[in-house]
Amino acid sequence: MITPTQSKMARAALDWSIRDLARQAAVGVSTVTRFENGQGEPIPATVQAIKLALEAEGIRFTEHGVEMPALGGNDE
Repeated sequence: MITPTQSKMARAALDWSIRDLARQAAVGVSTVTRFENGQGEPIPATVQAIKLALEAEGIRFTEHGVEMPALGGNDE
């Protein structure tokens, strides 16, 4: 699972709005908003959909937050 803060960090790294994430995860905008604001108990399948949508764009979740592979090619 991911945390609300990780979701926000991942969206920032991708320059995605809440609407962008909701579209990619196939969930409602209000669902993403409630999750990221820590309102209520999220449905595990919904959190998984959010996580998978972000991972599909290269985001990796770690114990320290999120990582995104560097853009561009090889620096050799």
